[in-house]
Amino acid sequence: MKAPIDPAMSATASPARTLTVVQLIPALHSGGAERSALEIARALVQAGHRSVVVSADGRLVPQLKAEGSEHVEMPIGRKSLGTLRCIGALRRVLRELRPDIVHARSRLPAWIGWWALRGLSPRPHFVTTVHGLNSPGRYSAILLRGERVIVVSQTLRDYVLSHYRWLTPGRVRVIPRGIDPDDFPYGHRPDDAWRQAFFAEHPALAGAPLLTLPGRGTRLKGHHDAVELVAELKRRGIETRLLLLGVIEPGREAYVDELRALIEARGLAAQVVMLPPRQDVRDIYASSALILQLSNKPESFGRTVIEALSLCRPVLGYAHGGVGELLAELYPAGRVPVGDRERLVERAAELLRVAPPIAPLQSYRLADMQQATLALYDELIA
Repeated sequence: MKAPIDPAMSATASPARTLTVVQLIPALHSGGAERSALEIARALVQAGHRSVVVSADGRLVPQLKAEGSEHVEMPIGRKSLGTLRCIGALRRVLRELRPDIVHARSRLPAWIGWWALRGLSPRPHFVTTVHGLNSPGRYSAILLRGERVIVVSQTLRDYVLSHYRWLTPGRVRVIPRGIDPDDFPYGHRPDDAWRQAFFAEHPALAGAPLLTLPGRGTRLKGHHDAVELVAELKRRGIETRLLLLGVIEPGREAYVDELRALIEARGLAAQVVMLPPRQDVRDIYASSALILQLSNKPESFGRTVIEALSLCRPVLGYAHGGVGELLAELYPAGRVPVGDRERLVERAAELLRVAPPIAPLQSYRLADMQQATLALYDELIA
């Protein structure tokens, strides 16, 4: 869904002249970095600027183009020596576009962009966003070479400053990701037609409280802990259903097979459903008794925490990284020590019985993130 910027905000965030901004990202399939790229592209177009994204193809490309941005298909995120050939190709693209800003959102595209910028005159301003808690080292350090380095949480700011002592703190800006409250309205409930169609398509999810864990098909997201949670709740006589939303992706087949084997071994084949990414996440979250955030490694942010709480749905998650930071601020009842499966089961049972009230969300708005990013561009140009 489109998320317009408040005109008053747009006026302060946009520079006086038209900008050309090129964002670099591996591909446009799914994930927080990809969504942020689309949201900033949309904000640029709405503010009257030229927005270009360079990436491999992906399911989000049609949306990007429909919202007024341009797309240059180039495999700048493919981990292969052949990717080095993209340096010259990207330099030619940048020479033709003459961008004011080049904004890299991932490590390999940032390296390709850094090398492509050499020899360009005038040289565009180089901005980077650190979206994750990457392993520190020379390869990851490229994302700290921007004239401005955006991080998506205080957790991530502390992380990069502790591992890269040469990094000037003044170049690091915390710009949390945000959501459009109109996309996730407080107290939303799906209409009967959607509910009937969804549960007819996935009957295994009907008949008991639904637990939803949204996340890519990677071990980081804690799918195993979610399956074990449902199994232990069942052992205690608490029937639930589990939806692993977004776990089915190209290239993740072996991991999905591993999860399927675990589900079968725990006798949960009739209670757990795995799905690819969907567009109707608002209705799925709103139909859920609990949204789970069980990443076994700290994450830089926790966008689904904001989405769920905006809808007035309780969140249960491990208290570390960006997720723990958000839960501590917005929903302390949903925090559980990382990896403590016993406490996880107990807290899930408590929240399923009586969840503490959730206040309407007053922060982490998409418009705030868009405004702050465009203001940062303006600051560099000025």
